[in-house]
Amino acid sequence: MSTVLYYIIPFIIVLGVLIFFHELGHFLIAKLCNVKVLKFSLGFGPKVMGKKMGETEYIISAFPLGGYVKMLGEENDEEIIPEEAHRSFSRQPLVTRIAIAAAGPFFNFLLAFILFSGIYIISGYPIMIPEVGQVRPDSPADKAKILKGDIIEYIDGKKINKWGDIKKFIQKSPHKDLHMVIIRGNKRIATIVSPKEEIVKNIFGEEIKSALIGIVASGNIKELQLGPLRSLMEGGKKTWELTELTVLTVVKLFQGVIPLKTLGGPIMIGQLTGDIARENISYLVPFMAVISINLAILNLLPVPVLDGGLILLFLIESVIRKPLSIKKREMAQKIGFFLLILLMVIVFYNDLARIITNHN
Repeated sequence: MSTVLYYIIPFIIVLGVLIFFHELGHFLIAKLCNVKVLKFSLGFGPKVMGKKMGETEYIISAFPLGGYVKMLGEENDEEIIPEEAHRSFSRQPLVTRIAIAAAGPFFNFLLAFILFSGIYIISGYPIMIPEVGQVRPDSPADKAKILKGDIIEYIDGKKINKWGDIKKFIQKSPHKDLHMVIIRGNKRIATIVSPKEEIVKNIFGEEIKSALIGIVASGNIKELQLGPLRSLMEGGKKTWELTELTVLTVVKLFQGVIPLKTLGGPIMIGQLTGDIARENISYLVPFMAVISINLAILNLLPVPVLDGGLILLFLIESVIRKPLSIKKREMAQKIGFFLLILLMVIVFYNDLARIITNHN
């Protein structure tokens, strides 16, 4: 198989699954609410192939970077026969229209939850063991005689199961003595460490105060075998954590903390997908879950033409207690298309700039 296909095929599979699940959300909730669905398309643009089953035409279109569900009554100038007026999207109660619009992003969150939970059920839950990989000279840990390879078993009498537990204890205990029990070979050693507050940079490059003892994780991972219920709980927790992080990242982008040049588009996603697939095809599953969360949040942004923008227009309608005029809706759509195109230009420019930089 050529190098190009190694990148294209995984990219199409990942993108196809994400788009399908997103549009499936709109489709199923529309059907559940008895709204007539005219078309269900994977992709945009000219129809490549399609088949009509019942009242809906199922289509694969030429451009795979998206999809759509077309419902009766979505177009402003659409003619609707009286017998079908009750099945028109535009005639539905406000809460129904919001539910249909929100269903796409919700199904992307649901997909992430299913993927993470499935991984944990089948392969186990990966944790970074509390093993010290490096000790900074003259740090509190160094003064407490902690060595590379030590495993931290207890802090203040609490069992330490993973590296993240250590960080939680340390960060909330600046200048407070922590009683630790470490495993070194076949021995258990007790020691006392006093975290020191320092200025460090967080994941967004911001300078913050943080309590540290001067150790770095070894990075060794082990898989915990969980039961189905615990796997579902951890899948939900992981989905929530990544959702919070993604929302915070969007906020930091608007605040200017994260530069726009860090944004990536389809080319970068395609490269990452291909690289991950070549290293280990099973790694595509958590990657797909992360992209699914990103897709959900992107679609919930209050930009007309996105689901979030549509929900915003519905909420405005609920406040003013009447539908927005056709002229105002068309203006909102034009603004939305402009912002979407601007975003696409930025991410494509960033992707191409990365390719050029990497080749130079």
